[in-house]
Amino acid sequence: MLRLARQRRGIRQNEAAQRLGISPTDLSRIENDAKEPSLSFLEKAAGEFGVPAEFFSLTDRIYGAPVSVHPMWRKKAQVTAGEMDAVVAELNVRVMHLRRLLQATDINPIRTIPQLDIEEYGSPAKIAALLRMHWMLPAGPIPNLTQILEEAGIVIVHSRMGGSSVSGVTFRVPGLPPLIVLNSDQPGDRMRFTLSHELAHIVMHQFPTPTMEQEANEFASCFLVPTKDVAPHFGQGRVDLPKLAALKRVWKVSMASLVFAADRAGKLTTSQKNYLWQQFSMNHIRTSEPPELDFPHEQPTIVTSLLRAHVENIGYSVAELANILTMNEAELPEFYDMSELIGTAPNRPKGLRIVK
Repeated sequence: MLRLARQRRGIRQNEAAQRLGISPTDLSRIENDAKEPSLSFLEKAAGEFGVPAEFFSLTDRIYGAPVSVHPMWRKKAQVTAGEMDAVVAELNVRVMHLRRLLQATDINPIRTIPQLDIEEYGSPAKIAALLRMHWMLPAGPIPNLTQILEEAGIVIVHSRMGGSSVSGVTFRVPGLPPLIVLNSDQPGDRMRFTLSHELAHIVMHQFPTPTMEQEANEFASCFLVPTKDVAPHFGQGRVDLPKLAALKRVWKVSMASLVFAADRAGKLTTSQKNYLWQQFSMNHIRTSEPPELDFPHEQPTIVTSLLRAHVENIGYSVAELANILTMNEAELPEFYDMSELIGTAPNRPKGLRIVK
């Protein structure tokens, strides 16, 4: 827990040792359970790392990195070791919180999540089509992808992820629903693609493979923009930037995603496709699509509903809730954006059941 608290704040071991007034060797021994820390040391560490002293007494299992962590699109190619440590630490903290919140409430999914092995079903595009049929989604754009996944019991959280370059990650631990954390520092179209990409891992990938990221990208593209559904939208005329911009508002995906969809639909020759990419580069659309085409992030509701149930229906104060989650009270509203929960009228959230 000492290591977890340190890594979540993005503090290297040498720096932490200096701030705590001990040698890096002693800190390493404490973090690896080879040396018993004093109470005064833990109190100092609690202050430095911004956690209650009780945090260090928790006995929750700590999980390692998930099999798929990919960097933010157009940002940089690799996730650093320090970023990875901070992200995994945050994921573990969120899993601890979710486990405690679900002790008094239940999530009641109205959709099931099938396991569709790519070796059996052949291609990500086919699996994307099968999942849309399984969930009985109508043809055409998906207005709110977040709502669909939450109806399947998937917990979705937005986070700045410590300012890291990670766009999204899925954390699956025994006994809990899948948790997807999305980087809030990405536009709405990219966030929807990232969410669909993470859904692909949940549905298709029980074990890591060398091609899983490419497969998840293909699934995401076909799930959000099925080829047969989007083909009529391109019409018989030329596919150009104004048409892509107009369709972005309809399908709520990037203009670049629509170029790939038009290509899949046979609406582009090789020269037309190359010309479009040249136009993207000349207009700097590859690095940043026009901000006037942006749309608001889809807002997840499950975690907010769990917190609301504890505050409004069970009667916990924010201080008591922070105590249950072993988090400093001042940090809790920022970590979960509880602004809508404080001072609101009681209202039992849909899709949750209070456990007696």
